[in-house]
Amino acid sequence: MNLPDGEYRLFLNGIRQWIKVAGVEHGTVPLLLLHGGPGGNHYNFERIVGPLLEAQRMVIYHEQRGCGRSDAPLSPDEYSLPLLVSDVDALLDTLELAQVDVLGYSFGGGLALEYALSHPERVRRLVLQAPALHLLDPEIVAAQVAGFREVARAELAAAIEAIYAEPLTDKEKLEQIWGMVDTPTVDRFLFQSSEKAAYNRQLWQASGLTNTGDMTRALKTQPPTTAAQRLGEVAHPTLILAGRHDRNVPPPMLADMARRLPNAQLQLFEHSAHFPDIEETPLYAQAVFAFLA
Repeated sequence: MNLPDGEYRLFLNGIRQWIKVAGVEHGTVPLLLLHGGPGGNHYNFERIVGPLLEAQRMVIYHEQRGCGRSDAPLSPDEYSLPLLVSDVDALLDTLELAQVDVLGYSFGGGLALEYALSHPERVRRLVLQAPALHLLDPEIVAAQVAGFREVARAELAAAIEAIYAEPLTDKEKLEQIWGMVDTPTVDRFLFQSSEKAAYNRQLWQASGLTNTGDMTRALKTQPPTTAAQRLGEVAHPTLILAGRHDRNVPPPMLADMARRLPNAQLQLFEHSAHFPDIEETPLYAQAVFAFLA
């Protein structure tokens, strides 16, 4: 790879996609970053923990098709995990990179596992932050319903309890809850620290970037991949990172994932929920460096 530090828009599988390269001078194995969402972006990660990682590692940020600063496909139907995996592979081909370390957070962690299963020879090590293998995993859905019941207050708490008492599936309950929760409740759901939550939201607003929801809607209509059944095939050294209080992807599920992966370890951050990269930034960076060293 001969690109200097900077932002680029590369055509990958016919779609112009945003990447940023930083820390080239370190000469390390590149650390490829895969964001969550689905449909999110790297703007906040790039400004909070990104500079710490860039200080010691060569880092490549990639925003997926239709996300952040990347172009959207012509049709909302052109979203699928196989297509996203293919985009990542096209990126490594374009940059002429034989192998990378991969750090994926939330949905990006699931994508990182999918890529490692499809192209094991191109991945050296995996860092997975609260990885989600499928949006409608029953354990994740149940955990999110329970999480909102925990953090909701006053009239909203009563309304959520009324939904919980109805004869609905957890999926139906969660859809109704997401449709009614306000910003403070979402922040309490995702964060332990109200200050960190406010800073995260401030950066979201400053970015000017929005999630269209197209990718989420498309992926929810597609059957889950077999990744959950194939964890035993992922032989790469793997570090799973999560907040002790994550209400989005439950830590017990991640502990089970660590047991099923042949070469994995789980590290919990005691004062974080879904975003330890934001709530315990220095400790998060130290964990990544220690594992990748």
